[in-house]
Amino acid sequence: MAHWISRLAGPALLDEVPRDHQQSDAAFRRRRIVVAGTLVVGATLLGFSLATAPGDPAFYPLTLAVAAAWVVGGFASGPLHLGYQQVHGRLRRPILTPIVIGLLAVAGFVAGALVIREIETLRSVVDGVLAHARRGNFALVFLVTLVNGAAEEVFFRGALYAAIGRRYPVAIGVAVYVVVTAATGNPMLMFAGLVMGTVWTLQRRASGGIAAPLLTHVIWSAGVLLALPPIIGN
Repeated sequence: MAHWISRLAGPALLDEVPRDHQQSDAAFRRRRIVVAGTLVVGATLLGFSLATAPGDPAFYPLTLAVAAAWVVGGFASGPLHLGYQQVHGRLRRPILTPIVIGLLAVAGFVAGALVIREIETLRSVVDGVLAHARRGNFALVFLVTLVNGAAEEVFFRGALYAAIGRRYPVAIGVAVYVVVTAATGNPMLMFAGLVMGTVWTLQRRASGGIAAPLLTHVIWSAGVLLALPPIIGN
């Protein structure tokens, strides 16, 4: 089992594939300016979207506006890359491994939810995160959740990561992601942002692109949204 995990984690999270993503100084400065402005707009919209009452129809357009901010800011900042992964000595687009990592992450959060549901304080915090899924249109909540997950990867592991530079990109990228998540006002979302943000940023560093973290993010979001509400209960 340990050998299997090491074979999965090495190429997916630790071993960096060769890449050449050099930018001119002017392009790099422009990327940083666009990223900074997008962070302000996106974090503000995120705070408004999750401040809406569960079941409020305004939640859906506000959440899609957050996704639009991340996507527009991400592509406006400069070139983005899908990335590669070493598979049997060849570079291939990462598909299967990110899906497996997403499923493993879902299993980990499900195990955590089984513990959390027995602790009233923590259960109420998590229930606050799931309230929109309970009281709103679940199909729409599911859709906007997946759209936002993909959009976050375009911006945070795409534009933001590229704007950080060579020094401590993982630490800085995760820190910024957690700070933005704090706009939700929910400590459980911040915790999830810290754990999964670290996984997604390591995937970005290893693969050199957004395809791997995007796939993992979407799988994780879908799995958690489907599995956690019946576990946590009302």
